[in-house]
Amino acid sequence: MKRIYFKYKSHYQSNLTLAIPVVISQLGHTLVHTADSVIVGHFAGTIPLAAVSLVNSIFIVALVIGMGISYGLTPLIAQESGKKNNQECGKLLANSLLINAIFGILLYILIYYGSLLFIDKMDQDPDVVAQAKPYLGLLGFSIVPLMIFMTFKQFAEGLGFTKQAMMISLWGNLINVCLGIIFVKGLFGVEPMGVNGVGWSTLIDRTIMAVVMCIYVLRSKYFKDYLKSFSHQSIDKIRSFKILKIGTPVALQYTFEVTAFSVSAILIGSIGAVEQAAHLVAINLAAITYMMASGISAAATIKTGNNFGKEDFMNLRLSAISSYHIVIIFMAVAALLFAGLNEYLPWIYTSDKAVISIAAQLLIIAAFFQLFDGAQIVGLGILRGIGDVNIPTLITFVAYWVIGIPAGYYLGIVLGLGANGIWYGLTLGLLVSAGLLFTRFHYFSKKLVRQAQIKLMPPEF
Repeated sequence: MKRIYFKYKSHYQSNLTLAIPVVISQLGHTLVHTADSVIVGHFAGTIPLAAVSLVNSIFIVALVIGMGISYGLTPLIAQESGKKNNQECGKLLANSLLINAIFGILLYILIYYGSLLFIDKMDQDPDVVAQAKPYLGLLGFSIVPLMIFMTFKQFAEGLGFTKQAMMISLWGNLINVCLGIIFVKGLFGVEPMGVNGVGWSTLIDRTIMAVVMCIYVLRSKYFKDYLKSFSHQSIDKIRSFKILKIGTPVALQYTFEVTAFSVSAILIGSIGAVEQAAHLVAINLAAITYMMASGISAAATIKTGNNFGKEDFMNLRLSAISSYHIVIIFMAVAALLFAGLNEYLPWIYTSDKAVISIAAQLLIIAAFFQLFDGAQIVGLGILRGIGDVNIPTLITFVAYWVIGIPAGYYLGIVLGLGANGIWYGLTLGLLVSAGLLFTRFHYFSKKLVRQAQIKLMPPEF
């Protein structure tokens, strides 16, 4: 163990330096919606809280599509930075800004004109729907400044600057909470807005974050060399296609995952309300560790892309393996906490003993679930850094929709194992995904190292 530690020590340090700010920033996206739910639940009541829950379940699909598209920039920036091709970085930023702005507007239109019509046909309480509609409109519009923020965030992170986005996200979350309480409850002369209050607070928060992140990147001395080519004249089909070639599959990866968990929630809901509530509790706890693993994955993308651009394939492999070590250790600690505190953690969300009993069982499964989920997230991030996204996207589809959901349905519904059976199916899917993605990384990285070694061999006479 000691020998392994010293072999990867430098990579552990550099990866964690990159990852920790990204982890905190990623958690911010999750905590915004958690904060909205808490504020509305405490200050507005049950019907507004149900409206927030309904809207968040719809909005999450648009959110992950937008975030996936924005991630197309990061590995390209990391690769070009590794090549010392600073001018290309500025050109890629210009193209990404246009793409993300267009997608932000399109996603808002889809939410406003699609979901607002669809929501009437979801057989929901009319009072809940009435409050959900204006909130969905406000939250939907917030995706436009969020996509602008993500553009400059992914650009900075691709160059290794991760702390700035973290600080902006933290201050943004604080602003969101403060404004949410003021608007929902009606403080300092403001009329109580109910659920619309958290819609306005989120929109204002994301607009401020976009403006501040934009100013930071465009004014900072660290990016001057990269921004010399940042112009509308740099926008072209080739660079836009390169970004979309990575971003679109990533968006599909997230969509497959989110929709799979949505379907699993529906399957569990068909068993009973208690089971569905228990699932919600367990999945919310798992989402926290997921976002942390996602941060480690983002750092792995940056390091892999940078080493790929340098053609330093040996360090690429060592850095990637160290990312696997970090996420497995982290998820193992989370697994121990889930297993050891499985009867206590659900109390954070509910005091219903029936719900707690089932949630406690699900958290035991989640202990194994975490390990495979973390490994597959990092695997996706590493391969993204190389630019390999199409086959990994197919792997995620197979893992969730060919293995996970059918196995969960068979175990949970057909065999009668209930919520546990559906989680067994999802765990199996994640195990397959993690195994296939690691195998693909191992094959590609070994191949790249061999090719580099052949190039260095002296010619034979």
